[in-house]
Amino acid sequence: MRNGTETARGPGIPDHRSAGRYVWWLVVSQRGRVAAGATYGSLWMVGLMLPPYVLSRAIDEGLVPGRMPVLLGWVAVLFGVGVANAWLAVMRHRTMTRIRMDATFRTVRVLVAHTLRLGAALPHKVTAGEVVTIGIGDVGVISQTLTMTGPGVGGVLAYGVVAVLLLTVSPLLAGVVLLGVPLLALLVGPLLGRLQGAESRYRERQSGLAARLTDLVGGLRVLNGLGGKDVFADRHRREARELRDEGYRVGAVTSWVQALGVGLPTLFLAAVTWLSARMAAQGTITVGELVAVYGYAAALVVPVSFFIEGGYDLTRGLVAARRVVRFLRLEPDAAEGSGDAAGSVTGRAAGDAPETGNVAGDAPEAAAVLRDPASGVEVVPGLLTALAAARPGESAAVVDRLGRFADSAATWGAVRLDALPLPRVRDRILVADNEADLFAGTLREVVGGRRDRTEEAIDQAVRTALAEDIVRGLPDGLDSAVEAQGRNLSGGQRQRLRLVRALLADPEVLLAVEPTSAVDAHTEAGIAARLHRARAGRTTVVTSTSPLLLDRADQVYFLVGGRVAAAGSHRQLLAEKPGYRRLVARGEDEDDTGGDGTDGDGTDEAGTGGAGMDGSGEDLTGTDGSGEDLTGTDNATAPRPNAPKPPVTPMPPMPKEDA
Repeated sequence: MRNGTETARGPGIPDHRSAGRYVWWLVVSQRGRVAAGATYGSLWMVGLMLPPYVLSRAIDEGLVPGRMPVLLGWVAVLFGVGVANAWLAVMRHRTMTRIRMDATFRTVRVLVAHTLRLGAALPHKVTAGEVVTIGIGDVGVISQTLTMTGPGVGGVLAYGVVAVLLLTVSPLLAGVVLLGVPLLALLVGPLLGRLQGAESRYRERQSGLAARLTDLVGGLRVLNGLGGKDVFADRHRREARELRDEGYRVGAVTSWVQALGVGLPTLFLAAVTWLSARMAAQGTITVGELVAVYGYAAALVVPVSFFIEGGYDLTRGLVAARRVVRFLRLEPDAAEGSGDAAGSVTGRAAGDAPETGNVAGDAPEAAAVLRDPASGVEVVPGLLTALAAARPGESAAVVDRLGRFADSAATWGAVRLDALPLPRVRDRILVADNEADLFAGTLREVVGGRRDRTEEAIDQAVRTALAEDIVRGLPDGLDSAVEAQGRNLSGGQRQRLRLVRALLADPEVLLAVEPTSAVDAHTEAGIAARLHRARAGRTTVVTSTSPLLLDRADQVYFLVGGRVAAAGSHRQLLAEKPGYRRLVARGEDEDDTGGDGTDGDGTDEAGTGGAGMDGSGEDLTGTDGSGEDLTGTDNATAPRPNAPKPPVTPMPPMPKEDA
């Protein structure tokens, strides 16, 4: 029940002011268990020093003619000490295992909670390789450090007990032991400092290589299309060789530490044995005391080895904890700064207002206009609004601001979005993009999200996204297994499933980034018609340059340089804006000059193809059919707050037949 209560309470608030403080927080978070482990470890370590004493008494007092009962008594005591020590060893090991497991899972829970808190800011602040390295390697290294709390404490007590016992035998031998053990630690100390530096460099290279491998695997299909697979593979091989060389350097230092951890105590034992044997030969000590001194020195090898091993573990643990602390210090973007579901590692409760000075207001009770001052876009409630730009990143940046995934002055009705509690924004405004994760599970679970959906609702969403063929093509329909990230599906199938999931969420405001970029024209026409009908009366925003989707929009914004250059219906813009016509006609229109940011040769003010095409009609907009942006441009543009805002002129949709 105690463990269940701890789980219900959560991992606690970590102290991430430094690596040492974080490790200490792991200790005090389970102070009762650590105290028990230290007690078992101390009694076990001290118990190792008792058999030599009992054995010396048995020799000196029992190996005398006529004193067999005395000998049997000491033998019984020796047997009892052995049994007690065996029990203490089992309890010590069991307790220390629980301590390490608690530290591991506590750190994992803290990292997961902070990852959720970072939200959309995570990919911009830390690489995937860094997260993988922390989760797989560093967590275990930190928990191993807590082993010091058991045998480490016991080793200090055992050292003191041996010193007292040796004083009763010979002050000279006691002095050798008292001075010899610290000398061993001084000999290993410089190597531990060198190990810390080598381990830090190795961990950094390891996370960088893991990030490179993640990028390589994730973009393999795109790299094949661009012919860049060999370039990235060569770079990965070069960095792998550098990591291997760094690993050799770490291994060299580690081997010396471990060799000294075994060799120095053995040499120390030999020196003490030689000295005590000479004293026994000279009659200074008895034969029983000689056996006792040998036993003390041999038993002292265990705590000395623990001292060296503990220093080694602590060095590596601080390196790993430093990386965890650096991750925990990351802060979410200002747009994510309030009301996160995961809470905060600094103790702020989920749903609290942001600490940026904005006073939290109330979200509009009824549908309200979404405004983005940086671009001039105004989303009228109840309409299907489309954003068209030659650079996909410009329209995606508008969606990020309207969905509060980027810091901005965007408003919803009369209230700024960043002044609203984040859960309220997320409950009513949904951003659906082509990089959204698809988790492993059945198809029903993948599209259903957090709630159970009715068969009727799922069927309707599947039909709207024209995904019936996906359900029919899988062996068990909606109960078929989908791999993580939809690896057993094509790019177009994954895109349609993301749209199904967004439609099932049925948000008040749906912001969809390139929802049809990876499907063929026939499928795209069907999705466009059905999406308009399914979302009738609800606010929907899509980013696209496809005339099939733009023709179904009630309102189209033509963006140039991240600002609205024109607004109206698709047919109006085709007739009045040559730059827009070139964009949606894929560069096949005649040459002419427009005052909307493009000149007569089809290039925009930045000198790039106004339609993202070259003269041959080849698509250069940065998509390879999978919807992935290959332009290398940012997803944000510089706002121009003084630019005039175009009038919003929503146009009714023209009657069309369902495709």
